Amino acid sequence: MPKKIGSLTLYSVDDLHEMLGVSKMTIRAYLREGRLKGRKLGVQWYVTEEAIRSYFDVDETEQKPKPKPGKRSYKYVVQGVNDLVSETEECSTIAETLDCLNSQAIISLFQVEIRDQSTGEMIELVKARDFIDRHSNK
Repeated sequence: MPKKIGSLTLYSVDDLHEMLGVSKMTIRAYLREGRLKGRKLGVQWYVTEEAIRSYFDVDETEQKPKPKPGKRSYKYVVQGVNDLVSETEECSTIAETLDCLNSQAIISLFQVEIRDQSTGEMIELVKARDFIDRHSNK
């Protein structure tokens, strides 16, 4: 349930998850990346109604150009899934990403963000274990 402070309404990650049907991990990733504006108070993120509106009010000129048809190249960002593990590492190949993940002590604390190399657009967010399972036989 959103918190009211005077005329200000604050939405937590849980509130946004329930309202929008977007995973909590995705919402936190958007907050860390600055795609969604919010503030962290203690261990909890809060977003104003104005920030939510501005996220959805994307001007046509601000949208990134669509990639040209053909083979896409990707970059892989290994990052912690919660605030206890805040490290991130950018990798350019699947092999490099697998090496990075396999060097971690607790794999369940990490995820891999797959991004388009040219546009920076996030393509997919994958749990570390699923990424390893998907690519270790290739």
